[in-house]
Amino acid sequence: MLLRLQTDVLEAVACGESLVAIADLLCRRAEALAPEAICSLLTVDSEGHLHPLAAPSLPLAYSSAIEGLAAGPQAGSCGTAAFRNEAVMVTDIANDPLWDDYRVLAEPLGLRACWSSPIRDQQGRVVATFAFYYRTGRGPSEMERAIVETCVRLCAIAIEHEAARERNYRLAYFDGLTGLPNRGHFGDLLIRNIGMNEPFGLLLVDIDHLKIINDTMGQVYGDMLIRAVAERIAAADTAFTVCRLGGDEFAVLVPDCRTDKALSAAARRVLGAVAGLIQAGEQTIDPHITIGGALFGRDGADGATLMQNADFALSHAKDTRRGGYYHFTPGLRTSMLERASMVRSVDLAMSENRIEPHYQPIVRLDTAEIVGLEALARMRMPDGRIASAGEFHAALADPRIAYQLTGQMLVQIAADIRRWLDLGIDLQHVGVNVTTGDFQRGDLESRIVAAFDKAGVPLKHIILEVNEAVYMGGSDQMVPRAVGALRKRGLLVALDDFGTGFASLTHLLSFPVDVIKIDKSFVDRLESDGASDAIVGSIIDIARKLDMKLVAEGIETEQQSRTLAGLGCVLGQGYLFARPASADDTTRLLSMFAQKPGARAEARRTA
Repeated sequence: MLLRLQTDVLEAVACGESLVAIADLLCRRAEALAPEAICSLLTVDSEGHLHPLAAPSLPLAYSSAIEGLAAGPQAGSCGTAAFRNEAVMVTDIANDPLWDDYRVLAEPLGLRACWSSPIRDQQGRVVATFAFYYRTGRGPSEMERAIVETCVRLCAIAIEHEAARERNYRLAYFDGLTGLPNRGHFGDLLIRNIGMNEPFGLLLVDIDHLKIINDTMGQVYGDMLIRAVAERIAAADTAFTVCRLGGDEFAVLVPDCRTDKALSAAARRVLGAVAGLIQAGEQTIDPHITIGGALFGRDGADGATLMQNADFALSHAKDTRRGGYYHFTPGLRTSMLERASMVRSVDLAMSENRIEPHYQPIVRLDTAEIVGLEALARMRMPDGRIASAGEFHAALADPRIAYQLTGQMLVQIAADIRRWLDLGIDLQHVGVNVTTGDFQRGDLESRIVAAFDKAGVPLKHIILEVNEAVYMGGSDQMVPRAVGALRKRGLLVALDDFGTGFASLTHLLSFPVDVIKIDKSFVDRLESDGASDAIVGSIIDIARKLDMKLVAEGIETEQQSRTLAGLGCVLGQGYLFARPASADDTTRLLSMFAQKPGARAEARRTA
C-alpha cells in the first residue's frame, strides 16, 4: 500500500500536477491507510510563517485561522516542529503548554492529540510540516510511523519540484537583469490582450546611446542604466504592463487606450518618468529614451502587425526625433519595400551561387583543440565583398528565401565535409542552422538525408542547430516531431541561443535536445554580473545531469574563457578562438588544431 502511495504521488509530480493537488492526494491517501488519523500539511516560508497547504478532513475555518502564524517554541505541534526542526508529539492537547494559545481551535473539533514532523529541503531548512491529528489521546502506531516517514519523503520531493518549477518559470518568463516580463512572456501578454478585444496601445521604448555607455564606462554601468530605466518606466503608471524585450528595448502595454492623443499622453508620462540623472557609483548618467507607438485595431489587428508597425514608428523616431515619441503612420511601410529589395538581392545571389558557408570553430576551453564547427551563411556581393548574415537577415523572414538558402547551404556543407574526410581530417561534426521556414514544408528530414547521402557523408557528422524561438514558438509540435525523426537517424540536435528568454528549463525534459548553446548575452556579463555566473553555472549543472553537451557562445576574452572553464563548461566558440572563415581557411585550421581521436577518447574518460 505504501508503494502504491509512493508511485501515485511520484506520477503526479512527474505529470506536472500542482503542489496543492499533490498535497491533497497525499493527505487523502494517508488518511485511507490510517483511518484514525486526520492529516494536515503546512508550508513554512522563509520568514518562519505557516501556510495551510492541504487538510481535506479539517474545516476550512481551522486552516484559515492558522494562515500566517509564526513558528515558535510554543506554537502548537506544527509551529513548534518547524521552530525546533524536529518531530513534536503532543498526546494531550488539553493540557500541554505547547497548545496554550491554540487549543481553542482544536478542542471544538474533538482533536485530542497531534504528531507533527518537519519536512526539510536539501539544505536542511524546514519548508513544511506533516501532521497526524487524533481524536483520542495517543501517539502513532508503527504502521502510522511508516506512513508518515513515506509521506514526509514524498512531500520533500514534491515541494522541491515545485520550487524548481518556480525558479524555471522565473528564468523562462522574466528578465534576469530587471525582473520584468521578458520577450517570451510579452508575446503571451500581447496575445491575451488581443484576445480580449479591448482597446489598448503599444509603446516600444529604446534606451538611447546604451552602446556608448557600455563602451566608455563599462557594461556594469550599462546594466545599471538598464535597471534604472526599467524601474522608472514601471513607475510611470501602475496600469501599464512593462516588459523588457532584450538589450536596450522595452515594450509597454497601455490599457484602455483608444486615440492617438491618449497614447501620446502615455508616452509623455514614460518620457517624464525616465528623465533625471542616475547615480551609478561615483558616476552620473543622464538617461534618454526614444519611443514608437501603435494602437491595437487601427494600426494592427494582430500581434505581428501591431509590433511591426510600432517598431517602424520607433525606428523612424530614432532617425528623426531621438529622445522623443512618434506614432505609426502608414507611410512608414516604405521600410517594407526595402525588405522586399533585400529579398530580391538574396534571391539573385542564390541564383548566381553567391551564398556560401563560412565556418566558426567550436573548441575545448582547456586545450583550444577544435572539436566541431558551426556553418554560417555568407553572401558574396557582386563586387566580391563578403556580407555577413546580419546584413541580409531581414530577407530570411521570408519562408521561401529561408527554405531555398538552407537547401544551398546543405549541399555545400556536405561537399566541404566530404573533402575534409577525404583529406584525412578527423572532423567530428558541423552545426547546421535551420529556421521556421525549413520546417513548414515538412520535408527537412528528406532534404538533409538526400544532401549528405549524395556526398557520402554519415549523418553523425551533423548537428542540427535550432533557435529557441523556432523550437519552442509553435504549439503544434511540428518542430519537435521533425527533430525527433532526425535524431533517430543519428543527427545530434543543439538548442541555439539558450537563455534569451524564450525557453523554459522544463522544456528540456520534453524536447529532443543533445546540445545546449548558452547565448552570448550571458557570456558577455560573466565578468561583471554575479547573477549571470549563477545562471550559467546552473545551466551547466543541469546539462551535465541531463547528459547533454554544452557550448558557450560569443567568447571574446581570456577571462570569459577561464570563468566558463571554472564553472565546468568544456566547449566554447567565439572571436577569442577564431572568426567565421571560408572552407579553405577552415581546412588549414582543422589541419593544425582538430582534436585527434586519441585525445578525444582521453577527453571522454576525464570528462
